[in-house]
Amino acid sequence: MATDFVNVSIQSLMRVAPLRNFFLIYENYRHCKSPLVHRFGELTQKIWHARNFKGQVSPHEFLQAVMGRFQIGPQSKPFEFMSWLLNMLHKDLRTSKKNPSIIYECFQGELEVVKEIPNKTGTKEDEDDQNGVQKIIEGGGGGGHDNIAIETCRMPFLMLGLDLPPPPLFKDVMEKNIIPQVPLFNILKKFDGETVTDVVHPRVARIRYRVTRLPQYLILHMQRFTKNNFFAEKNPLWDYIPLPTPEAGNEMLRSKYDLIANIVHDGKPDKGFYRVFVESDELWYEIQDLHVSETLPQMVALSEAYMQIYERQQ
Repeated sequence: MATDFVNVSIQSLMRVAPLRNFFLIYENYRHCKSPLVHRFGELTQKIWHARNFKGQVSPHEFLQAVMGRFQIGPQSKPFEFMSWLLNMLHKDLRTSKKNPSIIYECFQGELEVVKEIPNKTGTKEDEDDQNGVQKIIEGGGGGGHDNIAIETCRMPFLMLGLDLPPPPLFKDVMEKNIIPQVPLFNILKKFDGETVTDVVHPRVARIRYRVTRLPQYLILHMQRFTKNNFFAEKNPLWDYIPLPTPEAGNEMLRSKYDLIANIVHDGKPDKGFYRVFVESDELWYEIQDLHVSETLPQMVALSEAYMQIYERQQ
């Protein structure tokens, strides 16, 4: 059965010390009635039990709790699973709208999103929604280029999706795609507040993103899989780590992060498999299903990253 997408997600989250420590203490979530919260806590305690001499632990009870949303058998994406898991844990752990959960304390950041929407008129208005997204809409007037509405909103995020360049059209003499190198800070420019992203759904707009608050743990998702009218393809690019050198006055680059987990996809989009590199006590390990082996840090950067978790330096 294809459970590697669950394994790499759990192994990655287990590197997040505050999250791990929270679930190691049963009293922290004793009041919660959610089976998912308790099964995740039990799994965390199994993995980190001081007297557990087994080479592996059974996630059976936890898998039973997630089977309502994810079928164990068909291959799923770690991004979809981790996104669902974090949002469900937050929802079940939150005691009130004003009290953040351990999920938000670890992973929540904030984005400023500025949309330029054509052919929309109106007046300036402020509005909030139940998810904490604050909007300011300035309606354009007149004709021509003035008939554009500027919509500015602040929204929370748990992950950042990074757009990779399209895969190369031509292959080399060995009939393989030429694999260029793309520095991570190049694709992070999407969130510099100046780079424009054009979208057509749900409506045509030009969007600029700016990170206004960085979380303690930053999850990056490389949008590596694309679909056209005929088949799904995988972008074969890999990313260089770490983040760029901080620059004075630049909010985006002010904090330094260290990589603690790197999820990798190998093979074809619909038939491939996932493995993960995790850091522990300054050593790196490669995990694929039940196989665990120590690896060199240089090997982590030579992999086609799919998801990464960074820890902010103290």
